[in-house]
Amino acid sequence: MALTHSSARIKGRKGLDYERLEFLGDRVLGLVIAELLIELYPEAREGDLALRFNQLVRKETCAAVAQELDLGGYIIMSGIEAGSGGRGKQTILGDVCEAVLGAVFLDGGFDAARDIIRRVWSPRAGEHGAVLRDAKSALQEWAQGRGLDLPGYVETQRQGPDHAPLFTTSVVVSGFAPALGEGPSKRIAEQAAAGAMLLREGVWKNETQ
Repeated sequence: MALTHSSARIKGRKGLDYERLEFLGDRVLGLVIAELLIELYPEAREGDLALRFNQLVRKETCAAVAQELDLGGYIIMSGIEAGSGGRGKQTILGDVCEAVLGAVFLDGGFDAARDIIRRVWSPRAGEHGAVLRDAKSALQEWAQGRGLDLPGYVETQRQGPDHAPLFTTSVVVSGFAPALGEGPSKRIAEQAAAGAMLLREGVWKNETQ
């Protein structure tokens, strides 16, 4: 199966485009991961399960899976997009991974999609180390607990080529010095900045990262 990036159609399924399959695959992935976590962590509280769930279904994880399966090589895209490193872009790979899961669900049913997801995601879901907290959510809770305004994020710099950008973001909480974070996407840079402030202010310890 070849996936066409942007608004073009998926071959063999008239009227069904890549973004619709992505929408479907995202829901199938979420259900299977929730089931898997319930099995793996029978004593875990809902909050812990939610944090693990978010890590496993986020775009970065889907992109990593797509790279492992070499899905980038099956995407039909313009020469300009391919030449700028499109086959290696996290956003595109994450979307395509979900689209493939949606296509498997339509072609083979839930059991087929469930089998693939459990096979590919189980090693990640079975990692028993400390759960990485969502730094932005943690910083927001900390600020609200102190009666402060919500944290503000500002992109201060963008470096590198379009296919491999590096973003620098500053986070500001009233009454505290700004903290900086870097990452290959705005979202990751914001998370890094929030984590940096939490560490600096002693809310998080290094071993909890």
